[in-house]
Amino acid sequence: MVREDELAERLRLIARSSAWFMAALAAVRELDLASWCIGAGAVRNLVWDSLHNYSAPSQLPDVDVAYFDASDPLPASEARLQRRLHKAMPGVPWEVTNQAAVHLWFEAHFGHAVAPLASLAEAIATWPEYATCVGIRLNHDDSIEIIAPHGLRDLFDCVVRRNPARVSMETYRLRVEQKSYALRWPRVTVVQP
Repeated sequence: MVREDELAERLRLIARSSAWFMAALAAVRELDLASWCIGAGAVRNLVWDSLHNYSAPSQLPDVDVAYFDASDPLPASEARLQRRLHKAMPGVPWEVTNQAAVHLWFEAHFGHAVAPLASLAEAIATWPEYATCVGIRLNHDDSIEIIAPHGLRDLFDCVVRRNPARVSMETYRLRVEQKSYALRWPRVTVVQP
């Protein structure tokens, strides 16, 4: 069985081999946020496209930039950062979210309250499927940091498995139906609850 550190190194290689992804990481790094990553579907698609030997990246509805700043939970700050990214890379569908503020709007959007989060890693650990609970950050020395609270096995095994931390069974089923994972990536296995 492949070790976690080997999967992490493999993920770094996949990220470095993608010109658009490295450019996106560099653009976000320019925001000079203390705690940030590009994660979720952008990382999942990057890896699954690579594992399926696709020559062009799959269409993304958004590129999730997650950051953690408890001192500034205002939506206007997210919007300002998102505008800066659009200016730097206009063709990218950026979605910037301060994970320290999620508890302020989550109930109105998804129908149930959530507790405040303490860190970016804690936030990533609550994302919908274990394969998407992964973030990548480009440090100032150009090293790549990986945040994967649940590990990388589901991501590299192409497994869609519900993370019960925050996603209801109903939401999970809806996501699986809407995203058509197996149609996009034939090697994907969807774990049905």
